[in-house]
Amino acid sequence: MTLVGVALVLPTAVQFLKQRAEIRADREEVAEMRASNEEMANELSRWDDDRYVVAQARERLTFVFPGETPFRVIDPEVVPVEPDATAGAPLGPGAVTSGIEEDTPWFESVWQSVEIAGSGHEPTP
Repeated sequence: MTLVGVALVLPTAVQFLKQRAEIRADREEVAEMRASNEEMANELSRWDDDRYVVAQARERLTFVFPGETPFRVIDPEVVPVEPDATAGAPLGPGAVTSGIEEDTPWFESVWQSVEIAGSGHEPTP
């Protein structure tokens, strides 16, 4: 008799426990979504402040106000400084030029660039 009772109650109990676990997972997911929604609402409300908009324009887009002089500091360890080939400075050993004439129209220089890239050869030193 008890075996029949266990056989009848066991599937219901297993289903009950599965549903409780699903409900717990769904509640956690809802809590995470609410937190995410709150963060997004805070980010959106920041854009109502003109000072924040100006700061973001300066930082992200490097905008400056009229009359200001923008400066960009470049770390010489990160960006190697090479002599400007168009200024007449001599190219050092191992320097590579593009192999494209300077007085050609832009569309020809683009096409020459495509040909050089597709040929698999490095530009002329």
